[in-house]
Amino acid sequence: MNTMYFTEEHNLFRQSLKDFLQKEVVPHIEKWEKDGTVERFIWKKFGDMGFFGVNYPEAYGGLDLDLFYTIIFLEELQKVNSGGFAANMWAHAYLAMTHVNAEGSDAIKEKYLTASISGDMIGCLCVTEPFGGSDVAGMRTTAEKKGDTYVLNGSKTFITNGVYSDYLVVAAKTNPELGNKGISMFIMDRDTPGISATKLDKLGWRASDTAEIAFDNVTIPAENLMGEENKGFPYIMQHFAFERLIMGVNSHARAEFALNYAKKYMSERYAFGKSINKFQALRHAFSDAYASMIVCKEFNYSIAYRMNKGEYVVKEATISKLQSTKMADEVIYQCLQFLGGYGYMEEYPMARLLRDSRLGPIGGGTSEILREIIAKMTLDGKDYKPATK
Repeated sequence: MNTMYFTEEHNLFRQSLKDFLQKEVVPHIEKWEKDGTVERFIWKKFGDMGFFGVNYPEAYGGLDLDLFYTIIFLEELQKVNSGGFAANMWAHAYLAMTHVNAEGSDAIKEKYLTASISGDMIGCLCVTEPFGGSDVAGMRTTAEKKGDTYVLNGSKTFITNGVYSDYLVVAAKTNPELGNKGISMFIMDRDTPGISATKLDKLGWRASDTAEIAFDNVTIPAENLMGEENKGFPYIMQHFAFERLIMGVNSHARAEFALNYAKKYMSERYAFGKSINKFQALRHAFSDAYASMIVCKEFNYSIAYRMNKGEYVVKEATISKLQSTKMADEVIYQCLQFLGGYGYMEEYPMARLLRDSRLGPIGGGTSEILREIIAKMTLDGKDYKPATK
């Protein structure tokens, strides 16, 4: 274990989380993958253990711990071999809840953050739209002020927890003519009239419910606005750095999981009178894959360290996601090859790992978009600044 970033307390937390996942989660994974639904009870168990509150304020039931507890949470979730289950958990804890904590009023936090930390409420974040994709500024969903209410119309897509969540954090244009300077953030209960969700059928992440959501004259109280009106775009951008680092960490963790499985398999699989980990071609392929994973892992830890100190590491987090997701796809592809015919079988873990990993370079900002952001910062001298509430 890396002693530069992880203390004995971190290691104890990791072990308790590992034990919890093996006992409470792993026995249900196959059912959830098959059904496309993660059953409700597990959210409450996570909440009871404090796992949703590791980096949130104690005032709302959180533990207010450093960022490396979050890193451990993300890493261990990748080792139950269900990208969909992991996504349900971290999309709740770090997409929806991040906005509630950062921009929500005291009343909003009292209602939604407390219940999210305890596992009594599940949240989703609704930013991406069917016509916009990674173009957040091009969103068409509107929120029109009418008296002491806002009326929302539009749609969102690829929303994790989009079907079964209890509340939605939604980005909408309050001043469409202002482009990205006219976006605001709102929170609303699932049972608000006019909200409907359609489940999407995906290549991977089968256990998670991913939805297209429609808003048809959804009327919410004005106090459901989060933060300031028309400040939504900088809020979203500010949290993107964290989301990208999350997806970078997820990537190195699933690549490490794949390598550990392949290592064990290679030591037990014999061909031509010796275990296949003795064949130079495979040994060297493994070494290359392992080296790629370690480089990303160490880079991600260093960025987490800087983020934990309060630095705004948007460029580095963007690099983390770009490089780590690419690495994970390549490493898992190689690990599947190590298994030969068994790599192609559903009862072995690599087939699902390969499908689930493929979401990495797509979700949370495609690799193409990330390259353009890096180009703007390195070639054009653009400087992204954090938002102020």
